[in-house]
Amino acid sequence: MNNRERLEAAFTLEKPDRTPILGGWIACPEHIMKLAGVTEDQYWQDPQGVSIRAYEILGTDGLANILVPKERGSYRIVDQHSYAHSDSGKSLEDTVAFIDAMPSPEKIEADFNFNESYAKFRDELISMQKKCGDMLWMPAQWSAGAKITWFFDFGYENYFCIIGLYPDHARKLMEIGGARGRCQSRLIAQAVKDGIFPHAVFLGEDICTQRGPMISVDFMEEYYAPQLKYGLEPLLEAGCRPIWHSDGDIRLLMDFLIDSGIKGFQGFQPECGMLLDEIVKRRTRDGEKLVILGPLAVTTELPVCTPAQIKEKVRHAIEICKDEASLVMFTSNTINPDVPLENIKAMHEAVREL
Repeated sequence: MNNRERLEAAFTLEKPDRTPILGGWIACPEHIMKLAGVTEDQYWQDPQGVSIRAYEILGTDGLANILVPKERGSYRIVDQHSYAHSDSGKSLEDTVAFIDAMPSPEKIEADFNFNESYAKFRDELISMQKKCGDMLWMPAQWSAGAKITWFFDFGYENYFCIIGLYPDHARKLMEIGGARGRCQSRLIAQAVKDGIFPHAVFLGEDICTQRGPMISVDFMEEYYAPQLKYGLEPLLEAGCRPIWHSDGDIRLLMDFLIDSGIKGFQGFQPECGMLLDEIVKRRTRDGEKLVILGPLAVTTELPVCTPAQIKEKVRHAIEICKDEASLVMFTSNTINPDVPLENIKAMHEAVREL
């Protein structure tokens, strides 16, 4: 099998010739430079091209992203402007008024220019796929499905006050998130039908901490789950499996996520109780096996284990998924400089050895 065939076999619950490997999350330019055999100057002349070469050398089957630091001499792909803040600088009253002025979900969908948006989406996919060569380009689609993390727009304080004190406004936000997410899902679904996007899409939201959800599951089941189900419909109709990114402890969300149409999970922080051995036993709402992207942790495993221990963890993941889930080897999150390059190599070597 070639790289695309191997990944597509995993996504469609068929048997690949070996476990596929997904990459793209190495946030350490020094590792990329060493893998590709280039100098720092050469890297910064074409960081994207050098990164693609490094992943090819590793033996990666597909890429979910290509991480480039915001500035030379750093590894960070985010900065203080990338995070949600507690105080957005707007009053709660201003936030309520802003939500009142937002267009209705019906208007959002009616005004969506599918043809124009799809032409841009298609061209970007085709262009990046050409650069990636034999590796499959399957970028994460964080805006597909629905949106619940409005704290990026309004700040945490205003967001939680809206959730707790203004149910009508909270409902409107969830419905807007579902309308926008469905529009994005329509683009992906068409790309799947056109053969330029695989039969799985990587999406999800960080609404959990290491101790569980930031807001009540009851709220999410009533307000958010129906919108997520609505937003995922175009993907499911196209035969594309939505795979949820799972930072933190999402165990309390898994039932309604699966009921909404989620068909796989990515991530897994074992220190939060997210244990692959238990999750692989779950099934989709149609009774099918889950697709698993993971499970190597960038917190408690990749930075501290020896290469031999990493290989053993890869073997364990492949063994427990063999009859229970469809596995694509990946990491729980971005690989920072605290992860030794030898451990990254060991992860790839273990897959090929098996």
